Amino acid sequence: MSKITWKGSVLLGPIPPVLVSCGTPEKPNVFTVAWAGIINTHPPRVSISVRPSRHSYGLIQQSGEFVINLPTTALARAVDWCGVKSGRDVDKFAAMGLTALPASAVGCPLVGESPVNLECRVFQQIPLGTHDLFLADVAAVNVDEALLDEAGKLHLEKAGLLAYAHGQYYSLGQALGTFGWSVRKKAPEPAKAPKPGKPPRRPAPPAGGKAHPEKKARPGRKAGPVTGHKTARKGAKRPG
Repeated sequence: MSKITWKGSVLLGPIPPVLVSCGTPEKPNVFTVAWAGIINTHPPRVSISVRPSRHSYGLIQQSGEFVINLPTTALARAVDWCGVKSGRDVDKFAAMGLTALPASAVGCPLVGESPVNLECRVFQQIPLGTHDLFLADVAAVNVDEALLDEAGKLHLEKAGLLAYAHGQYYSLGQALGTFGWSVRKKAPEPAKAPKPGKPPRRPAPPAGGKAHPEKKARPGRKAGPVTGHKTARKGAKRPG
C-alpha cells in the first residue's frame, strides 16, 4: 500500500459530534463539540475541547458544569446547526425544538431528545492553543429506558448514534463483533440429528451367526426345546 506524507494534523475519525448543554434551566444553551473523549474509568472522567471564542466557553468556565448529550441520526440537523450558530444570537433549544430537562447532579439542563446524557463537573482547565481542554468528572448518567432490556442491560446499538469523520456525518454501520470476540473460545457444535425419513438400523446379530432374539420364527414350524434340538417328527421312532 503506497502512502503520501502530509504535515501534522488532527485527522482522527470517526468521532462523536456530541451536543454539550450548559447555562441555566431559565436560559439554557447548547453547542456542538466534535472533540470529546474518555480520559479515565475510575473515577469516570471525560474531556471536551472548546475554543475561547465560543459563547459556551464562558458559561462553562463560570459554572464549572456541562452535560454531554449523545446525538442520534435523527438529531443530525440539530447537531450541525448548533455547531455553526451562536447562543449569543439565538435560543438554540427553541430554534431546533429541543427539550431542556433538569439534570440530577448539575445545574445546567439535559437535551431530552438525546438517549444518553453525561452530567459533568469540571476539575481542571488546560489552555492548549486554539482550544482549552476541560477535564471533568461524570457525576451522573441518564439513559433512555427504551434502551434497557428486562435484565437492565444497556443496548446502545439500538440508539442509532451519529458519527463524524473529516467534515461528514455518518450513521453507525454493521456490527462486526463484541469486545473480546477475537480471543473468545468457540462453543462446541451440537451433534447432527439423523436425516428424516430413514428408519433406524437393526442391531447386528450376536456372535455365532444365530438370528437375533427379536427375530420371529418362520411360520409353520415350531421352535425346539430349550436344549436347542429340533422337535421329533410325528411317527418317527426313537433311537435304541
